[in-house]
Amino acid sequence: MSDIQTQFVKNILSGAKNNPNSCGSAFAPSNIALSKYWGKRDADLNLPINSSLSVSLGALGTRTEIRRTDCDAVYLNGLKVDGHDSFALRTLEFLHLFPDLGTSGFEVRTENNIPTAAGLASSASGFAALVMALDDLAGWGLDKKKLSMLARLGSGSASRSVFDGFVQWNAGENPDGTDSYAEPLSRDWKEFRIGILEISKARKPVGSRDGMNRTVQTSELYKSWPAQANRDIETIRAAIDAKDFPTLGKTAENNALAMHATMMSAWPPLIYLQSESIEAIHQVQRLRSDGLEVYLTIDAGPNIKLLFLEKNTEGVSEAFPGLQCIQPFE
Repeated sequence: MSDIQTQFVKNILSGAKNNPNSCGSAFAPSNIALSKYWGKRDADLNLPINSSLSVSLGALGTRTEIRRTDCDAVYLNGLKVDGHDSFALRTLEFLHLFPDLGTSGFEVRTENNIPTAAGLASSASGFAALVMALDDLAGWGLDKKKLSMLARLGSGSASRSVFDGFVQWNAGENPDGTDSYAEPLSRDWKEFRIGILEISKARKPVGSRDGMNRTVQTSELYKSWPAQANRDIETIRAAIDAKDFPTLGKTAENNALAMHATMMSAWPPLIYLQSESIEAIHQVQRLRSDGLEVYLTIDAGPNIKLLFLEKNTEGVSEAFPGLQCIQPFE
């Protein structure tokens, strides 16, 4: 942990309540960014170069329980994780940002109902659930704005998983990070659907954090990314307000493919997509040319997320057997 992070946490917790419990627990939904976050202006505080906008995945996400113990222990989906595993290291490193909880260790039990570290935003729901479980354990009584800022330290996208529905994470401008947090958009879209097309459950060979740093440092295409991201988020917000699905879908798909283009032009190249991912992209394009209104988005991984409306659920499901269909506003 850095002194900057320690001071940030101290500032956020100043004035917090102190009503500790024996166990803290929380659930946080995963989220899919329609306008992506890719690149940081400050690594210590996880401050993004551009704002982003997501939609949550309802019941898909992470449930976490945390207790005080004599020594650290991390469990994932019922199995104890080796202390040298990256999942355990990131979890415990984050918990050590909070030294005043009256314990020498933590027992953390995390249950993901989505694949871990496979490009389905498990770190987003994971750190959001961890922060909210900590809040429950310590009895801080923090509001969601502050919880969003704390979750951001673990994973930038986790700032959005503190909320449900459409959520915007504001990049902010302040060097201290106090204006970089997520907030929900008060917009329901009952007909909006997300389809999870799982290509692989395997962990990514390069994590999002390292991949992001490599892209920013070495990709020539990245230079145009922040301006596009800023345009895209405004277009998508307006499309949500107007319930203009074709504009939302087209912009979200273009945003995702542009992000992957910056990765592929990094050195060494970052190619998260697999052959099945490419075929799914082609199939979506064929379906649209045949008149079926479906679009896609992809995070830093091989798995595809389809965007469509309720009226096209049958057609999309027939084209992609085994598709997991999410109703984020039900």
